[in-house]
Amino acid sequence: MVLLTRKTEFSASHVYHNPNLSAEENRRIFGKCNNPHGHGHNYTLEVTVAGEPDPTTGMVLDLKELKDILEREVMQRMDHRHLNYEVAELAGQIPTCENVARVIWQLLDPKITQGKLHRVRLYESPELFADCYRNGANPAVKR
Repeated sequence: MVLLTRKTEFSASHVYHNPNLSAEENRRIFGKCNNPHGHGHNYTLEVTVAGEPDPTTGMVLDLKELKDILEREVMQRMDHRHLNYEVAELAGQIPTCENVARVIWQLLDPKITQGKLHRVRLYESPELFADCYRNGANPAVKR
């Protein structure tokens, strides 16, 4: 098996706020991320596909096809958007790195037909990323 990873970047804003909590609780739990006007990140997304290289092409999958899928499913939905208000798949969720990574997995998994989606890694900053893997429903997060 070969793991093939493609990287892309997008910019988006978000705010951490749970409507079931008081304003004081939201400020205490989320701190500066609870700014009502939101704040932005330059996200880096790594998508890893696992599979055997095709004997004719030598590729696990067509990289142009993967680029097109990322453009359609992630970039057009999330790049230069406010994740709380403009991304329907995040409605009702706090758009943490973990939740955004999970939504990206759910968007990409059915679209990748050559090989299998193995990992989605989303960097919110160089020091913070969330991983979603095929073998687990919950993302592993490094802070």
